[in-house]
Amino acid sequence: MAHKLNTTHWSVVLQARQGGTPEAARALATLCETYWFPLYAYARRRGYLESDAQDVTQAFFARLLEKDYIASVDRTRGRFRAFLLTAFKHFLSKEREKARAQKRGGGQKPLSLDLSDGESRYAAVAVDSLTPEQVYDRQWAIDLLERVMSRLESEVDASKGELWFASLKGWLLGDRQGRTHAETAQLLGSTEAAVKMAIQRMKARYGQILREEIGATLEHMADVEDEIGVLFTTFSG
Repeated sequence: MAHKLNTTHWSVVLQARQGGTPEAARALATLCETYWFPLYAYARRRGYLESDAQDVTQAFFARLLEKDYIASVDRTRGRFRAFLLTAFKHFLSKEREKARAQKRGGGQKPLSLDLSDGESRYAAVAVDSLTPEQVYDRQWAIDLLERVMSRLESEVDASKGELWFASLKGWLLGDRQGRTHAETAQLLGSTEAAVKMAIQRMKARYGQILREEIGATLEHMADVEDEIGVLFTTFSG
């Protein structure tokens, strides 16, 4: 749902904090579901045990809407990615002793997040050489790229059928398994020219969706290209 919003993540959070509308509340819930894992991975890399990482992540999102909490955290350069991590660090340093009570209802009602698969996902991405900040940035980038591919897949499936995306995505991912355009065309019952055109359109649409997803996390669209560069450098370490 997040990619349908005609707004930024900043305005979603601010509208929800100010009371907003049911739509704003649902949008906030989507943001929490989208971004809990990079924060959970950060906490685990910081040394938190599984249950403690779940507690502080859950409690952080519950606290996010408290009066003046957002205003107390630096929104430098308008990047939601950086803001969220800075806010989480602030929360861990100031509020860790309250985390369990908040999660279990000893205060405000926590948001309902399903963190049950956090540990299996963390085991798949944990790299000893990475700092907690690098783990966070890398997982943010991985999740973002997965959302981009999911949106693209849905669009292609709706317009051309599931077999087309499954057969052509290798040209986006650099993993064609040795299949030629002609062989792919035969598999799809189409022409080589049509396959080449479909790949070209998929690549162009991929770039558009990527910029949309990143743009929603920024206050200034002029920062999109720079943010793309920063996120892709997370895979170089």
